[in-house]
Amino acid sequence: MFYAWPFATLLGRVLQPSSVVDTLTSPGIGRVIWFTCWQALVSTALTMAIGFAPAYVVARYRFRGRRAALAIITVPFMLPTVVVGAAFLALLPERWHGTAAAVVVAHVFFNVAVVVRLVGAMWAVLPTDLTAVARTLGASPARVLRHVVLPLLRPALYAAASVVFIFTFTSFGAVKLLGGPSHPTIEVEIARRATQLGDIDAAAVLSIAQLIVLAVVVWWSARWQRRSEHTFAAGRTTRRPRTRSERRVVAVVMATTVAAMVAPIAMMVARSFRTSSGWSLTPWRTLGANEVRPGISLGVDPLGSLAVSLRYAALATAISIVFGGLAALTIASARRHGRLLDTGLLLPLGTSAVTIGLGMLITFDTAPFDWRSAWWLPPIGHALVAIPFVVRSLLPTLRSISADQRLAAVTLGASPLRAWWEVEVRRLPGPLLSAAGFAAAISLGEFGATTFLTRSGRDSMPIAIDRLLGRAGAVPHAQAFALATMLFVLTAAVVAIADRQEVVDARRA
Repeated sequence: MFYAWPFATLLGRVLQPSSVVDTLTSPGIGRVIWFTCWQALVSTALTMAIGFAPAYVVARYRFRGRRAALAIITVPFMLPTVVVGAAFLALLPERWHGTAAAVVVAHVFFNVAVVVRLVGAMWAVLPTDLTAVARTLGASPARVLRHVVLPLLRPALYAAASVVFIFTFTSFGAVKLLGGPSHPTIEVEIARRATQLGDIDAAAVLSIAQLIVLAVVVWWSARWQRRSEHTFAAGRTTRRPRTRSERRVVAVVMATTVAAMVAPIAMMVARSFRTSSGWSLTPWRTLGANEVRPGISLGVDPLGSLAVSLRYAALATAISIVFGGLAALTIASARRHGRLLDTGLLLPLGTSAVTIGLGMLITFDTAPFDWRSAWWLPPIGHALVAIPFVVRSLLPTLRSISADQRLAAVTLGASPLRAWWEVEVRRLPGPLLSAAGFAAAISLGEFGATTFLTRSGRDSMPIAIDRLLGRAGAVPHAQAFALATMLFVLTAAVVAIADRQEVVDARRA
């Protein structure tokens, strides 16, 4: 109801030939499409190049602080895009604001974790005897990398590049804050045409065109990953750095990477205490007021947005846990139909949040389904994206349960319902808590769909940050950085709880 119906509504708008022609020939649309593709390609290339060194170090060496460094590298990927945008507004010089370079730098910061995680995971299990044989036969390190390591890493490289391209191609929050009106991507243009110009048909055409591009990228990536697969005996190959040069490489690479990850967030926190008159607690003290100065309205309730985000997150998490839990139980017990349900639930992950929000906006706008002003509609949009994560968190636990355990419970006198409850459901609280943390983090930082579904007086934290940064004056900007700092802390806390629960469950298993 909340995904397929809105998606069909978007398709209905696009199937009108005049809408497609008018949109694709409208002034400026070619520049938007060109910039979207160009910045995505450049961001992907730079992310792959910059992430290669830390991926190698993490995959090959054990060193003190390795786990903490990996966590610091991963945290930016879990952050709301609006926090990343605010952090780089605080870090970069003002002459960089509204430039393509700012967008690319933020995308690299956001996506380095993808390269480190995907490429590093495969690099860690590559057999070292192949490289040792090549070195014995006289190959230089550069030649070993080119002819031995890179061909074996090719599937992970294709996977990482496609994921980074998808995220940068559909980027919204960071582009909206850093690119400015002169550098819109397709996502930003969809939001502008729908919310500012009222051109719903053009927004729908751009949404479907973007989905077609993403489908082609996913197909291409899967095809080349299959073609480049290799079979080898995997094994753990990490070791402590032995020589001085190895220790120097590890220290320089990890120190540089960690510093680059920490600097934007640290600057954002510092800027939250900075006003035109110097360092001050005024931005934090005035978060509960909606006036810049007496008689001049700010138009945003910063502290009220915190309460709104928490309510949205609570409802979105509850919906995700209930429906995701039921779906996971169904998928684990069914066969063919379970696979169909699993595939169907993954579709929202392949659809940008902006497209989801636009589809819901134009679908639920007439009686008896005129829900545009309903306070619960944004959390449902958040839950659409969170439910697949809940399902992915629960399925490994459910699939690890042997059918013999259920039969043994029934043999010992348990009814089918009690056997199901004791054997399956009682194992889910830990994974459910982990899934709830990720669902809450997704809801807290969701910006794209909320842009369409939010109403005045019910601004979430990402919306309030965007509006505060659009106001003139040092105090509203400092308040935006303060609110972004609060959102960063909230997101990091729920992700840490979820991650800790996953570690506890793994140890118990």
